[in-house]
Order: sequence, then structure tokens, then C-alpha cells
Amino acid sequence: MGTIKIRAKAKKGVTTVKSLITHPMKTGLRKNKKTGKLIPAHFIQEITCQHNGTEVMKAYWGPSISKNPYLSFKFKGGEKGDKITINWMDNKGNKDSLSKKIR
Repeated sequence: MGTIKIRAKAKKGVTTVKSLITHPMKTGLRKNKKTGKLIPAHFIQEITCQHNGTEVMKAYWGPSISKNPYLSFKFKGGEKGDKITINWMDNKGNKDSLSKKIR
């Protein structure tokens, strides 16, 4: 379905995570120009981030989030070489996950 890009950097005991997710994020309110029928909703519902297997962030999204969403957050802890994993699931049951090491 989509792709995930992650950058994570630790500095002075705080880790900054930046992520870009490729996803259409359809609201369900737009109409197909040719048929006039509504385009079904298709959006990420839940996104989580884990640091070495421990959840550090969880968000519940809806159809108002833009196409190809950008996510950025910070958390205390994390060191160079630790693993960051981002997972998402959309309203159609599609899932994706990616792990990267903190720089």
C-alpha cells in the first residue's frame, strides 16, 4: 500500500522522531467527477511508535488528516543504535510497519 520513512535522532536524553507516511487519506466526502458517486473513506485510524519494543506514542486519526501525513514528536530517552518502530492501521484493515535505528 504505502511507504513509511523514519528519521530518529537522540540528543541530550531526548529523541526526536520524524516520519512521512504515503497514504491516500480519503475523507469519504468527495465525489467522483465522472460518476457523481462518493469516493469511499480510506484513512489511517491508528498509529503507534515503539522504542525497543516499548510503546512511546499512540495516536488515533480520522479522515481530516491530510494525504501523505507527516508525523513528528519527541520522547525522553533513547540512545544511538536503539530501535524505533512505527506501525499504522487504516479503516480498511491495511497495515504497515517500519523499524529504524536512532542516530
